[in-house]
Amino acid sequence: MTPRKYVIARVPGDGIGPEVVGAASRILDAAGSRWGFSIHWADYPLGAGHYLRTGEVLPEAVLEEMASMDALFLGAVGDPRVRPGILERGILLRIRFHFDQYVNLRPAKSYPGVPLPVKPGNGAGLDTLVVRENTEDFYVGIGGRTQKGMACIDLSTERGLYSIHGRLEGTFTGGVEGAFQLGVASEPGIRRVVAYGCRAAKARGEEKITLASKSNALPQIYGFWEEVARDEAARTGMGLSIVNADAMCYHLVRSPDLYGVVVAPNMFGDIVSDLLAGLAGGLGVAAGADIGDGLSMFEPIHGSAPDIAGTGRANPIASILTGALLLDHLGEKDAAKSVEAAVAAFLGEADRKRLPLEFGGEGTTSSVGDAILGKI
Repeated sequence: MTPRKYVIARVPGDGIGPEVVGAASRILDAAGSRWGFSIHWADYPLGAGHYLRTGEVLPEAVLEEMASMDALFLGAVGDPRVRPGILERGILLRIRFHFDQYVNLRPAKSYPGVPLPVKPGNGAGLDTLVVRENTEDFYVGIGGRTQKGMACIDLSTERGLYSIHGRLEGTFTGGVEGAFQLGVASEPGIRRVVAYGCRAAKARGEEKITLASKSNALPQIYGFWEEVARDEAARTGMGLSIVNADAMCYHLVRSPDLYGVVVAPNMFGDIVSDLLAGLAGGLGVAAGADIGDGLSMFEPIHGSAPDIAGTGRANPIASILTGALLLDHLGEKDAAKSVEAAVAAFLGEADRKRLPLEFGGEGTTSSVGDAILGKI
């Protein structure tokens, strides 16, 4: 039988990105050898170094090349030499919007040997999945500041589902200065992310999803969310519970294992998923993915951590678990499970000294990566 072959775009990025992506890539290659497929890595030197040398952030030709590939594996972007926002918006957000990656997938799972700030009450650990809408809400990028109390904001926005056209004009009395930031929610945008959450819940053997909302304070946008989400969940035969986002955060720090699949608008999903990452043991085990119907992007949640770049102190586990999400997305379910099982086995069996520094050990990026590699 001809081995399966995948072409994966790889952007190691800045800071610790090349170190953790390197460790994870070796493990994905080993999983491929074990489960009958191979990966061709197409490397792109995007990030601070490339920008400072060339003035380019993300050339259009690179986007065109990536469109034909099976997935994108990203390390991290961000560097103190580059003004904040240039790389983040120019690489991360541009890729998300260009490829209409409408789901930000954030699993929060506890692993052996990783200390938790709050012990789950079920005795089985934490296993929650946040399905965050990724292209709308208050992150849609529409807004502006007043000039002499007057605002004239261009609403022009292009998304995969639609385009928005028009202007918002208004004046503060007395010349008061201010700012406007607009949130956007569309019916197809809500339906597709709720449908994804329902499929994910069914795959986990669950009968309902939980929506993080706040319609009591923002009835137009989140009341609409609730209406569409109820209808879409009913279409798929799934139950739906609705919890105010602030109440959800309150309950989570008391009972971290309270929810299974959480579906959330962009802003609330950002907040709730970071809280859950902390409850699961920290960013060192926080995997992430940006999923769309075309090219999907896989990136650990931690940043570029330039202060420890090149020291060997970076924890590669979040990047390795992100690699497992990538394999699962490709349909290589057995390989994905073997990578996650290797991480769990290492964390459960390693003496404290071999654990990453983040977990109180002395393990380096390479030693932790090699130990997990040996368990594939």
